[in-house]
This record gives sequence, C-alpha cells and structure tokens, in this order.
Amino acid sequence: MNDSKTDILQGTLDLIVLKLLHARPANGWDLTQAIQLASQGALSVNYGTLYPALHRLEARGWVSAKWGTTEHNRRARFYALTAAGKRQLATEQESWEKFSKALGLILRPV
Repeated sequence: MNDSKTDILQGTLDLIVLKLLHARPANGWDLTQAIQLASQGALSVNYGTLYPALHRLEARGWVSAKWGTTEHNRRARFYALTAAGKRQLATEQESWEKFSKALGLILRPV
C-alpha cells in the first residue's frame, strides 16, 4: 500500500461491513468512520462505494435496514446483521484467512 488512503475492493468491503455490523447496527456515516478507525487510517471508503455495498448486502438478506435517528438528531438508515449475514460472515472470514495465509506463504522471504 502506498502513503495515500487505499480504496477497498468490493468483496473485501462486504466482509468489512459484515464484520463491523456484527458488533452493532450502524448507519453509513458510522461505518465509514469505523473503517478508518479500525484500519488506523489506512483504509477509507466513500459513500458512492459504501451504499451500493449496503444495498447489495440487504438484497442478499445478509443485512436488514430500518430508519432511525442519529445521536445528532438526523434521520438515517441503520443497518444490522441478520442470521444469514452471521453465517455469511463466518464463511467469508474463513475464506479470507485461507487466502491471507496463502499470500503470506508466497510473500515471505526466501
């Protein structure tokens, strides 16, 4: 990765969103902030990328959405992980761990 913030690949973004929603329901703004915080500023996602991902996850039944009010008294959609989303998160985490281990083997010094 370079010095600038890195865009997140679609499949990775799905995994990140599912993981963050596992902790608690959140709105889009909360998710963008959580991604930056959890990655120590290395990753960022814009709304033009995040909202299509949230809609895709909702269409697949992995997240649910409902309107609510933020702590700043603004109307927002809050997304929550469904039971199917929890199962998908487990599947995607397992796949990511296998991929990460394989990549680590390839990249290690010889």
